[in-house]
Amino acid sequence: MLTRAEKEIQVTKLREKFQRASSVFVADYRGLTVEDINVLRRKLRQDGAQSYEYQVAKNTLLRLAVDGTDSAELRDQFTGPTALAFSYGDPAGLAKVLVDYAEEHEELELRAGLVEGQLVSTTDIATLATLPSLDELRAKLVGLLQGPARKLATLMQAPAGQLGRLVGAREAQLGQGADD
Repeated sequence: MLTRAEKEIQVTKLREKFQRASSVFVADYRGLTVEDINVLRRKLRQDGAQSYEYQVAKNTLLRLAVDGTDSAELRDQFTGPTALAFSYGDPAGLAKVLVDYAEEHEELELRAGLVEGQLVSTTDIATLATLPSLDELRAKLVGLLQGPARKLATLMQAPAGQLGRLVGAREAQLGQGADD
């Protein structure tokens, strides 16, 4: 049993996480084994590069932690066994990991989420999971920016190459004329 001081510390830590997170997803983990939860945590650490976090907490402490924050809309979701997944960066990446894991383990039931201050349903979470991650979007953007630059560089080199071949051909032609 936690002492009052320990509960206050835990509420303070949870409040800080709610305030810092760009997205929070609430799930019911009833039926998952400890090993299943550890597998999910490892996957989140691996895919999230320290920007995803999974935590189980008491509902009364969660309700106290969200009071007065932008996450207060989640208050009604804190019933039964409650697990939270925090993203401090890319919400689409976290949603993808959670939805994929929930498909493999039917015991994990996503209830709702909060993305950039907006309450989202399970349907919205599934849609968010289909979007490319932030890293994928950055890679696509870099590819789009490099394409025209590469074409421009090729076009700029082409006239110089043609001029060099023309001079070489003329030199070869003049060299043959001098031999005759």
